[in-house]
Amino acid sequence: MISLAPVSTLFYGDNLDVLREHIPDASVDLIYLDPPFNSARDYNVLFAEKDESDSDAQIRAFEDSWHWGTDAERAYKDLTSPDGRSSEKLITFVEALRSFLGTNDMMAYLTMMAIRLVELRRVLKPKGSIYLHCDPVASHYLKLVMDAIFGAERFQNEIIWERSTGKALQTKRLPSNHDTILVYRGGEGATWNADAMFVAYDPDNLDEKTEGKYSHREPDGRRYTLGDITNPNPDRPNLTYEFLGHTKVWRWTRERMQEAYLAGLIVQPSPGAVPREKRYLDERKGKAVGDVWTDIPPLNSQAAERLGYPTQKPLALLERIIEASSNKGDVVLDPFCGCGTAVHAAQRLGREWIGIDITHLAVALIRNRLDTAFPGIVYTVQGEPADIEGGRALAKADPYQFQWWALHLIGARPTGDSPGRVGKKGKDRGIDGVIRFQDDTKTEKSQRLIVSVKAGHLNPGMVRDLAGTLEAEKAPIGVLFSMDAPTSEMRLAALKAGKWRSETWNREYDRVQLISVEEAFAGKRPDYPGKDTTLQPCPRPVAQRVRPVQIRPLPEIDMEEDFAGKAAEAV
Repeated sequence: MISLAPVSTLFYGDNLDVLREHIPDASVDLIYLDPPFNSARDYNVLFAEKDESDSDAQIRAFEDSWHWGTDAERAYKDLTSPDGRSSEKLITFVEALRSFLGTNDMMAYLTMMAIRLVELRRVLKPKGSIYLHCDPVASHYLKLVMDAIFGAERFQNEIIWERSTGKALQTKRLPSNHDTILVYRGGEGATWNADAMFVAYDPDNLDEKTEGKYSHREPDGRRYTLGDITNPNPDRPNLTYEFLGHTKVWRWTRERMQEAYLAGLIVQPSPGAVPREKRYLDERKGKAVGDVWTDIPPLNSQAAERLGYPTQKPLALLERIIEASSNKGDVVLDPFCGCGTAVHAAQRLGREWIGIDITHLAVALIRNRLDTAFPGIVYTVQGEPADIEGGRALAKADPYQFQWWALHLIGARPTGDSPGRVGKKGKDRGIDGVIRFQDDTKTEKSQRLIVSVKAGHLNPGMVRDLAGTLEAEKAPIGVLFSMDAPTSEMRLAALKAGKWRSETWNREYDRVQLISVEEAFAGKRPDYPGKDTTLQPCPRPVAQRVRPVQIRPLPEIDMEEDFAGKAAEAV
């Protein structure tokens, strides 16, 4: 029996398991998913046949690939089992698709997506909608998968989002600069807020047609057009009268017409002409949004909301989707929530939300993002270690996941040694995370507190290495966070590292600080001066709902097992 998940809730775990074990039937109003898929790869590689006996590669966060292997084969058998959750139509389609594509990365991607889309169809309300964000490499296949699962008659739109401008020097083909968003309805009565799908006119950047229509201007520059005020129904005796020398069947009563005329809203374009009404551009709903979206730019390197997550989508994109297909208080689900743009937008717009991700890195980023954007927000987290033994199990199963979980536990932000490979070890100089703090209150310049995380065996050399890193990085404070309690030799080495003095705050701080998981659960945190500026605040919403914090572990997940789907969900 599926247990009801409280909302708003953030889950750590494989979204297939979470959907099956925690999300009831017909409980979600809107689903947005942006599953990882690397369209930058050579297209032909996606269709290369794979040996089914090959083990799936262990893929770290941000590497969005899908491979045919034991997990894809297992998902295929689950999909095509006559005793499973799939309809006869879907089984026939998936078998035909494999016959056509073979066992390659594209088939692995579609198989792992299909088994999750079956569950998403189950949890979606009849009045709900699902938005599947993908790219042109796989969108045509995914549309067929969606037709087989949701029904071709439930297809609503194919939205084209221009995510970048075309790049120059394309000598072989046109540049690839758009994503595709496939929209399907849960039923005929799906929520659709048409009034939300207008974009305000920019008076300084009007299209030719609008500029020509609203060509008149008031002395203050306000644009308007002149509209007809005669009545299309000629049989309205009560509205038939003479006004400014013209007897017509008017839209308005004589009294209303006179009031509008005295207010300057009714004018004669020329002496003796039929009166017309001033209609102002700034009073119109705006320009209707079509299915090609070019007005929401992607995040550039200087964007205030940018978190350094390579597949991060603009908040404006998710806000448009949520406003179009849900109402306040509705539940929004993102099963591949990455850095949490969908849950951020849902919270900001007064919706409940459920977010799922397979990495503690993503969960940590989302929690930092929500806590910073909405001070005082309280939400449920499920699947994180809730005690020392939970932390130890995570450290043993996957040191990277432990690292990302540990960094959030003490309020640090993860770092990586190269763009797009956060969590991959390399030339990271022992820096796993940072906390930025303000030392000089007279300037905006911040200092770095460096964090090094250790999941396994400890020794005093780790303390000396961190002290050396502080010197090389010119950082004032470092924290060594460990699963186990530091040894006495380590504590002695930390003492020998000395103190760092803040003249602004007129006090000294231990240059190297040691914190264990047990101490962190007891409330110990890094000691540093001033205000924490690890993440910059985002705009705060007008209203928000809060719930008591509940941290409940999910059923144990075997992190040692190869999970192609889990690996691909790492973004």
